[in-house]
Amino acid sequence: MRVFLPLFLSTPIIVGAFTPSATRGPFALVRHGNKFSAPLYAEGEEVPAEAAADDHKEQHEIVKDYRAGMSEITRNSDDAEKLDKPCSVVMKFGGSSLANAERVDHVANLIKRQISIGYNVRAVVCSAMGKTTNSLLSAGDFALEGRVNIDALRTLHVAAINEFGLSDNVKNEVLGLLDECESLLNGVRLLQELSPKSLDQLVSYGERCSVRIMAARLNQLGVPAAAYDAWEVGIHTNSNFGDALLLDDTPDKIAAAFSNRVDPSVVAIVTGFIGHDPKGRITTLGRGGSDLTATSIGAACNLDEIQVWKDVDGILTTDPRLVENAIPVPAVTYDEASELAYFGAQVLHPIAMQPAMKKGVMVRVKNSYNPSHPGTVITKEKESVPNSLVTAITFKRNVQMVDIVSTRMLGAYGFLSKVFAAFEKHKLSVDVLASSEVSVSVTLDKKSRIEENDEILDDLSPIANILVKPNRSILTLIADVDKSSQVLASVFSSFSRMGIKVQMLSQGASKVNISFVVKDEDLDFAVKNLHKCFFEGNCTFDYFPESELIESTSTEKVA
Repeated sequence: MRVFLPLFLSTPIIVGAFTPSATRGPFALVRHGNKFSAPLYAEGEEVPAEAAADDHKEQHEIVKDYRAGMSEITRNSDDAEKLDKPCSVVMKFGGSSLANAERVDHVANLIKRQISIGYNVRAVVCSAMGKTTNSLLSAGDFALEGRVNIDALRTLHVAAINEFGLSDNVKNEVLGLLDECESLLNGVRLLQELSPKSLDQLVSYGERCSVRIMAARLNQLGVPAAAYDAWEVGIHTNSNFGDALLLDDTPDKIAAAFSNRVDPSVVAIVTGFIGHDPKGRITTLGRGGSDLTATSIGAACNLDEIQVWKDVDGILTTDPRLVENAIPVPAVTYDEASELAYFGAQVLHPIAMQPAMKKGVMVRVKNSYNPSHPGTVITKEKESVPNSLVTAITFKRNVQMVDIVSTRMLGAYGFLSKVFAAFEKHKLSVDVLASSEVSVSVTLDKKSRIEENDEILDDLSPIANILVKPNRSILTLIADVDKSSQVLASVFSSFSRMGIKVQMLSQGASKVNISFVVKDEDLDFAVKNLHKCFFEGNCTFDYFPESELIESTSTEKVA
């Protein structure tokens, strides 16, 4: 059975709301420090050399302030931003926010400022400085080749220690960790083996150094702080090295640690994505697991707010590296944030929302480079935005699409059960799925691939024809499903005009996302044009034939 989505649009549809950015243009506002004004000269009009020089100088001053970490808005608005009542929070900072000594200093001052305006900061979760985790992974590869060298990591951390003039105790503790790291790498070099267990211990050194430097800097600034490895405050996991899961009793252990071991007048500076298994061995929660650590602490301690500090102004309408006009989203629900993370947005860990959702703790995503921006609030529910169809656009590149069509007239139960049993047997995780009684289409990401001559092909070939299509992308709209007809009308009209054919269509059970599978080569064009449509007020359509709507529907596949 083939499903069509015919659209007969007799009049143009205009969708979305334009939000002007602070850039120079015919209708733009020009930023002057913490103020905005209309431009003095129209677009295309020649600007006098003297005025251009003044503007150029002023822009340099703004950039200088920005790099220093505190804009005029941030420095001058403490009184205006005083909280009406105390707010208990856990704050989390990623590696880009802690790239070097300058950024560490900025974050330390930011924490101090948050405390001064009324936040009760119970814990700060810190990732490794800058690209330290990647550097440690590379060091492991080099050790397998017979080379051990962590001089660059020593330089990064010692430079921060010297910049702040930290005590010998702190310096010796950090250098001791780096010596231990070097000894581990020498063991790898000699044994020519780097197991997942050893790899987890290796990457832990970055965060363990980072928290000690941050705690020491805060104490210098007059903020009582102490560094903790995550297992010391209750982060305990199973033994799945590289991608460990928190144990069921972790919330109780976190609550007990903060009640009995962490002085409430001291800010706990906690390592991010590491923990201990039941045998006391270091494990990691996987990339982005620092978000999960922060939300776990916030939920277990019943804090008022979990603040996740990134290098963007909250959750954006799409990836700003692809779309320059991406704008912050003021609010999303837990479900929307989870779907965004799962389908490619790099703002939050895919499972980081679970502890916050369970306890109903607000999460706020903010920008450490622009702390005055309110960021994005994540809660159970949000207020409806009039005339808004789509909240955000996210995507995953380079996925496989697999069409599986039954060669026997099995009932849906028999066919689908055999297909999913094969996927379970071979530990293949599915992203997007669409099915009918005799066919199923799925997408597989980079970690779950079907290669030529894989056993799963042998397992499925007696009951189905299988067609593997590489070089596909998942484009996902986080949308108001009550207006799904309007969303789909807009999308398919846009795709029709661009000549993009949809390979597969699926709507998630959460009812907040609609996913389209397209060819990799079409993804960038599709995202940019849909963003213009839904967020930049440039979305006008005319009638188009239904034959151009969709290449392969979710209910009939050809293998």
